[in-house]
Amino acid sequence: MKLLFELFFTFLKIGTFTFGGGYAMLPLIRKAVVEEKAWMTDDEMVDCLALSQSLPGVLAVNTAIYIGNKKRRFMGSLAATFGVTLPAFVSIIIILLFLDRIEENIYMLGAFEGIKAASAALIAVAAYNLGKRILKGKFEILIAAISFIIIVFAGINAVWGIVFGGFAGIGSYWYRQKKGDIR
Repeated sequence: MKLLFELFFTFLKIGTFTFGGGYAMLPLIRKAVVEEKAWMTDDEMVDCLALSQSLPGVLAVNTAIYIGNKKRRFMGSLAATFGVTLPAFVSIIIILLFLDRIEENIYMLGAFEGIKAASAALIAVAAYNLGKRILKGKFEILIAAISFIIIVFAGINAVWGIVFGGFAGIGSYWYRQKKGDIR
């Protein structure tokens, strides 16, 4: 029961103090889950993020479900998911109650502009830290570069970048297995 509360409050804190969505939450999730709680290793966290990113749904919720499930199965998933989504739910209710008073407030509009800019920085930090852990060789860097190019410059849906990466990884595995590098 203690671990369920710990999962809930860890993700509640992350959900409460992070603006900008799942990508902005990644550095805080990693810090809590890998560094502070030691619930996962960095490699496990990378696998968690890769899976969470490739599934439909919200990245932060998918990540909470994965981590909660790893620690306490179904109940852990519920606790972590409820923790990460509760702050957004409460915030939306409060905003809806006062929307007519704040939608033209210059201070609120200014605050939201600043929050969006800070969120972009958090997303950049998450991408940098994730890249350091994943891009360990020329092959991984090539896959990331090609995926980036087809998504950003060719305007192709990100799903195809993920599919490309998956097939490239399978191809690489088969090639290394034929060479005898993998048994």
